[in-house]
Amino acid sequence: MVREGNAESCFRVRLWCIAVLGLALLSACFIVSCVEKIWGCCPGTWKPFGSSCYFISSEENFWAKSEQNCIGMGAHLVVINTETEQDFIIQQLNKTFSYFLGLSDPQGNGNWQWIDQTPYKENVRFWHQNEPNFSAEECASVVFWDGRGWGWNDVFCDSKRKSICEMKKIYL
Repeated sequence: MVREGNAESCFRVRLWCIAVLGLALLSACFIVSCVEKIWGCCPGTWKPFGSSCYFISSEENFWAKSEQNCIGMGAHLVVINTETEQDFIIQQLNKTFSYFLGLSDPQGNGNWQWIDQTPYKENVRFWHQNEPNFSAEECASVVFWDGRGWGWNDVFCDSKRKSICEMKKIYL
């Protein structure tokens, strides 16, 4: 009879151990799934901001070649959606250079469009005063002008400039 009690007691302990272990595994799965949504990473030389990563190119290329280079890294030329994003980006830039954005007017008719098809919003524009000003300049850049600061400028797509690539963060 003592043996039966020990066997039953042992069975209960095992059952509790299995229940606790199962609960621990479920908790771990829940925590990992929550952490995955929070821990976004960027490749080594990229700068994180919000849900995106940014790469400032040190090479000067034409607009189309700049976009190809971004695509080769799993990104695209930068799409600026907010003033805080613009402020973050310009803090990373060198005032002596101009940088291509993912914004163009392919037909030269004032119909500006973002490379990723994000709607071009009139309220999220950072053009320098009196820009864009020439329909043959079908690509946009961000540039620092003395007395005006940072702003967008329409430029020739076949001019060589540095560029800014953007990709979504990689979530672990």
